[in-house]
Amino acid sequence: MERQRFKLSTIIIFFVCLVVLVSLIMTDLLISNSVSQNIRDSQEEKAIIVSRTVAKSPVVRLGLQNEGAAERIQKYAMEIQQATGVMFIVVMDMNGIRKSHPNSELIGKRFVGGDEKAVLEGREHISTSTGTLGESLRAFTPIYNTENVQIGAVAVGISLENVQEALESSHDNILLGSLIGILAGVAGAILLAKYIKRILLGLEPSAIAKILVERSTMLQSVHEGIIAVDQDSQITLVNKSALRIFRNANLPGNPVGMKINDYMPSTKLDRVLKTGRAELDEELTINGVSILVNRVPLLVNDQVVGAISTFRDKTEVNRLAEQLTGVRTYAESLRAQSHEFMNKLHVILGMVRMGYHEELLRFISKLVDHRNQEAGMITRNIKEPALAGFLMGKLSYAREENVELNIINETVIPEPHKDEITHELITIIGNLIDNAVEAFDENKDRSISLHLKYAQQQLYIKVTDSGPGISEDILDKVFERGFSTKGTNRGYGLYLVKQSIERLGGKIKVHNGRQMEIQATVPYIAEVKDDD
Repeated sequence: MERQRFKLSTIIIFFVCLVVLVSLIMTDLLISNSVSQNIRDSQEEKAIIVSRTVAKSPVVRLGLQNEGAAERIQKYAMEIQQATGVMFIVVMDMNGIRKSHPNSELIGKRFVGGDEKAVLEGREHISTSTGTLGESLRAFTPIYNTENVQIGAVAVGISLENVQEALESSHDNILLGSLIGILAGVAGAILLAKYIKRILLGLEPSAIAKILVERSTMLQSVHEGIIAVDQDSQITLVNKSALRIFRNANLPGNPVGMKINDYMPSTKLDRVLKTGRAELDEELTINGVSILVNRVPLLVNDQVVGAISTFRDKTEVNRLAEQLTGVRTYAESLRAQSHEFMNKLHVILGMVRMGYHEELLRFISKLVDHRNQEAGMITRNIKEPALAGFLMGKLSYAREENVELNIINETVIPEPHKDEITHELITIIGNLIDNAVEAFDENKDRSISLHLKYAQQQLYIKVTDSGPGISEDILDKVFERGFSTKGTNRGYGLYLVKQSIERLGGKIKVHNGRQMEIQATVPYIAEVKDDD
């Protein structure tokens, strides 16, 4: 995967600042043009108002019509000029001769600029021109007497330098605002980058992409089925193993996007969403398919945002348990035989060193006869080698525990047509014997009898012992998983017995009389061998 060249925070800050900068530049251009036009319009309006005011003045009208009152025009014009702050106020007659001017020496001379012709023809207008006082914005208004006959005109000028100063002052304010906006944008971009980084747990986009690929690969590669829902109970993820199990249960195709209760009503994931508590190792049946389920909530900042269920076909779990149980049972049998053999060797070694050759001979002969009798009895009546070897190991285990174990074959037990039956029988018989051995008191008669009988494709198993038995008030609980009177982390032996019998389609019952007795009946189809 290509490594990211820049950090996420750097990219966010760069692009946010770029967007803010471009936006402010465009805003600056638009506002500057608008403000410039507004300032110019404002100055023009000011000039035209002043010119109209002067044109309507009786002093000006009287001065233009009466030579004796002409001096009053200059005084009046200077007062208005100072009051309004304009550059000049020039009153002229119809020949363009000035009657007022900021420079009194220019009174009586023609107006300069060449833009006064229109107003002398009776048209009010605004222009920009250069006169004796420099370049200015000029507003011209005609002056009429009481008979509405034009008798002159007034020109009001505003220095373009003043207009430019107003524009520059306004533009400086705009630039200051833009700079503040850029700084605010940079600060906002930094805060935004930190906020996003915190939400992403400090990870860069490349790391997030890598984790997403790893997560997807991991979820699709595990053997357990996985299904996830969001806080609205909508399915957001299903891996391949889950789809395979769903197909075995005759559920429709990919359910992503569906409500979990619409797709699989018995899942109980909605309960986990409400309670926020995990539910582990529960059994669930979907259209006849049994699965073992774990359900856990998804928590973010101590808030439940979803839930995940992992599950596996119970048949596969049972098969694995059978294999593990068989291996453990075989190992225990071998260990017991090895331990018993070592004890016998110690006896032999001691007798050799002490020179008891006659006694040693009798001991070995008795030992060989006893072992041959045991082996011969078992191998003659039990044709399945694995089961026969297992029972030989249990005899050694019983002797090691100072328990008398009697194996009574009422009939010959043929080989089964499936190896799975042997594994189940080893689980059933092994756990029944072990359970009986563990129940004995130290000072009590310690004997166990195992009866085996094959008839009409049924195998009958009966285990009796001289132990204390099972109390009537707990008789209904002994086959429950984890129930035990012997302490914690116990209570799985009889539970596994019941599970194996149920898988074989058999039955089990307990009789608590003078002796503790457990009877089991399972279907047992013998292997048919061709005659040579």
